[in-house]
Amino acid sequence: MKIENERDYRITGAWLRRFEQSLERLQTAPLEDEHPKLRQARLDALKSQIEDLRQQMAEYEALREKQVPSTGVHSLEELPDALIKARIAAGLTQEQLAERLHLKKQQIQRYEATRYASVSLERLIEIANALGIKIMAEIVFGQ
Repeated sequence: MKIENERDYRITGAWLRRFEQSLERLQTAPLEDEHPKLRQARLDALKSQIEDLRQQMAEYEALREKQVPSTGVHSLEELPDALIKARIAAGLTQEQLAERLHLKKQQIQRYEATRYASVSLERLIEIANALGIKIMAEIVFGQ
C-alpha cells in the first residue's frame, strides 16, 4: 500500500485522472507514424498504471471505511505497513495518533516515512496500544 493519508489519496486521485485522460487521448488519436506494437505497449502501460492507482485508492477507501477487520503480517518486515493500515482503519490521522502518544505530528510522519526503522520495541507497543490493535504472531523455528 502506498497511500498513507488524505493528502496521498488526493494526489493519487489527481494522477489517476491524468493517466485516464492520457489513455483517452491515446485511444482516440490517429495512428500516424507510430508502429501498432509501440502504441499497444503504451496503451498497456497506461492501463496497468491506472489499475494500480485504482487498487491503491480502493484499499485506502476500504481501510478508511472500516471494511477491513484485520491484515496479515508474516514477518517483522511487514509490521510497519500493518501499523499504518491500522492507523487508517482506526480513523486516525498522523496528528491524532501523535496526540494519543503525546508526540508531535512530525514524529509520526518520520516513523511512517522510515517504516518505523528507528523505533524501539517499547514505542511499538505504545503505538499498538494507542491504535487499539492486537498483534497475534507465530514464531517458526529453524527457517
